[in-house]
Amino acid sequence: MTKFALGLLLSATAAVLPLGLAAQQETSRIYAHPPIQVFNTLNPSIPTGILPTEYRSAYGFNRIPNQGAGQTIALIDAFDDPNITSDLTFYANYFHLTPCNFQKVIVGSPLQGQGWDLEESLDVQQACALAPAANIILVEANSNSFSDLLTAVAVATAAPYNATVVSMSWGGGEFSTENQSDSYFCNITNGNGQAVTFVAATGDGGHGTIYPSVSPCVIAAGGTTLALATSAPGPSPFTIDYGHETAWNGSGGGLSQFEAQPSWQNPACATWSTSVRCVPDISADANPGTGVPVYDTYSYHGWVQVGGTSVATPDWASFFILVNSARAAAEKPTLSQAAQDLYTVYYNSSLYGTNIHDITSGTNGSCGSQCTAGVGYDLVTGMGSYQANVLFNTMVADTN
Repeated sequence: MTKFALGLLLSATAAVLPLGLAAQQETSRIYAHPPIQVFNTLNPSIPTGILPTEYRSAYGFNRIPNQGAGQTIALIDAFDDPNITSDLTFYANYFHLTPCNFQKVIVGSPLQGQGWDLEESLDVQQACALAPAANIILVEANSNSFSDLLTAVAVATAAPYNATVVSMSWGGGEFSTENQSDSYFCNITNGNGQAVTFVAATGDGGHGTIYPSVSPCVIAAGGTTLALATSAPGPSPFTIDYGHETAWNGSGGGLSQFEAQPSWQNPACATWSTSVRCVPDISADANPGTGVPVYDTYSYHGWVQVGGTSVATPDWASFFILVNSARAAAEKPTLSQAAQDLYTVYYNSSLYGTNIHDITSGTNGSCGSQCTAGVGYDLVTGMGSYQANVLFNTMVADTN
């Protein structure tokens, strides 16, 4: 465990990522929440939901030989979970995972719990399940104000941590000066000069948008309902057990109020807008009914089945860390325009159908086409979910 003096961090962050005084004051008054949904609070003695091996086989992670070695994934959350390390150890031992290389980084003097410990357990346990050889750091912000969370983001990418992927399973309502905070995500390199990829949750309230997922420099993760092909183990550990997916009705999505549309999102979102940012970009399982097991002993008594775009976010972030690890092994740079790379796949018809699952049914509201999943890009599931083993090879080979 490493502690920092908050004053030093704030001064260092301000020197690198200055915001106007008005924007600083606004972000200090705006608070984020974790988009996590608890399926039950019965605290069963055994885990329920889609187990790590089932998730890996559903999306094809079981066919990716790389496990993230040599790269650092940062999970950004607020407040402190004093049980996070022991809970992760129990989780990893239960599922016979390689002991994950985990470190907690505390920014300032955060209070304990405050409703964030389950989110923190979810984030680090999903990263451990999908990228077990990566360096996993949990950066605990001093509070859930945007200013404190953004400070934690800056800490994650700076030396000595040097994360190349940052997961942000939180967000809050859009605000008029949010584009000034985009400087925390746009064209960021870590302390080693490597490009950084940011992933953020789109929220669990159905149709609508939250920040920072609407930032054009962040990959926005929406939610689906995943069904496995079979409940029985496959004949080999490399069997793909993907059944089908529909849009989850809680998946956040829509048109940003303040962020301009990046060039790579046109024509994908042209049906709804050619001028403003559209979210989500991609999606993955988030329905709490088809959620994942999390082990938490601070606010709960063990196993809890959870969902929300808080699941999709660290899962996609873990995927990108695997890609970065393989790229580094091939002496290639880390992903620098991961969102644009994804849309390049989308626009290539020969790649789209084999790299990404197109989610074509389901809704997240009653607002017509904006709330309805359909063929190709939509404002509920974005481009769709990963066929991870295929998309992995495509993105490792990408000239970037």
